[in-house]
Amino acid sequence: MSLFQDLVGRFTRGVGAYVGDRLLMEAAVSAAANVILADSEIDEEEVETALAGMRANPILEKGYDTLKLEAELFEGLDRARTRAGRAENLRHVAALAGREAVQREAVFLIAADVADQAGISAVEHAALAEIATALGVDKDRLLSGAIQTE
Repeated sequence: MSLFQDLVGRFTRGVGAYVGDRLLMEAAVSAAANVILADSEIDEEEVETALAGMRANPILEKGYDTLKLEAELFEGLDRARTRAGRAENLRHVAALAGREAVQREAVFLIAADVADQAGISAVEHAALAEIATALGVDKDRLLSGAIQTE
């Protein structure tokens, strides 16, 4: 039975790579948006880093073009301007909590790369801590460069 479940899981992931994994995309966009606006201003370099990180993810790259990712990121940024919007973004991030570690870590690392443009500030560390908690990942381990292979 587990062989069948493994086969179905692989098929589902493969199909998701081609049709787009909306849950993964929303989590990545929302995490990046919360970090970009952690300091209350939008830095173009952080936006470009977020888009580059999402395009580097094979599932997101195959399922979404750059214009779609950019449009979704700006929607996430619009939400992140308010406390309620940041909470909604965190709900998008937390929706990924049941996924495999590699996807959760990928979303966290996109957000971490965004934060690390000129060193991670205290408010960005706080945003990353909220994201790590929502994803159920170890912030300190990931920031130190240790990636889990699950």
